[in-house]
Amino acid sequence: MIDDAIRVLAGDCTVIAEDADRSEYRGRVTTIVKPDNTVLVHDIDGYQPVAWLTRADSVSSDRTGDFTLVAKKDTQTLRIAAHDQDGFAHYPTSAAGTPVGDCPDCGGALVRSSGVTCVSCGDRYGVPADATIRDDQCDCDCGLPKMRVERGLAFNVCLDRACESLDAAVKQAFDREWGCPEPDCDGDLRILRRGGLIAGCEHYPDCEVGFAVPAGVVDGECACGLPTFETGSGIRCLDATCDRALEGALETEPTADD
Repeated sequence: MIDDAIRVLAGDCTVIAEDADRSEYRGRVTTIVKPDNTVLVHDIDGYQPVAWLTRADSVSSDRTGDFTLVAKKDTQTLRIAAHDQDGFAHYPTSAAGTPVGDCPDCGGALVRSSGVTCVSCGDRYGVPADATIRDDQCDCDCGLPKMRVERGLAFNVCLDRACESLDAAVKQAFDREWGCPEPDCDGDLRILRRGGLIAGCEHYPDCEVGFAVPAGVVDGECACGLPTFETGSGIRCLDATCDRALEGALETEPTADD
């Protein structure tokens, strides 16, 4: 079940916003409190709230008689007091995004926002920003869609990393594929997860060489000896700081001895 909910408070209210200045309003308004403690107070005009507080540190409310609500963040305080209450309710909420399939657990819609979320049961799956959600389902019995992700090669893997691991697929393809470029190091680059996927020297921490694996496919070799990747923004070296001439490396034809 989805635990997150939006609180909606409506009525004839006094609204006081305090920071360096103090502003006071009164009118029939609707107050929305989002799960991240963002508070928005709307009146009849336009889309802009008359008062708001983004991601408050605390939000407290009292429904004894007509409701009151106090939201605080650092030096900011937003106070709302109802003189005549029209309504006070909680509504379930979820991420809103592009539909990408059906949830195999509950049959609800899967949508893509920052990740992939079921709008009914709340199941969530982390998805790389550059991933493409495919129409075909995973080969196992999980029933989830597959995603296409470029990390040296184009990989088609399940949305659920516990079902089919993108890390494992990249590691199988490129672990120890390239040598460490440090002149005094004879190590190989291993595929590791350190915040993101990296190609890092096996002799860490003695050798701290490591490169984020870019979103793209390997298409050649840089003059520095590392692979080049074809990405959405062009050709680049695995080492994003490499200042050697990629053009020369790409134009050099291999000899019979290479």
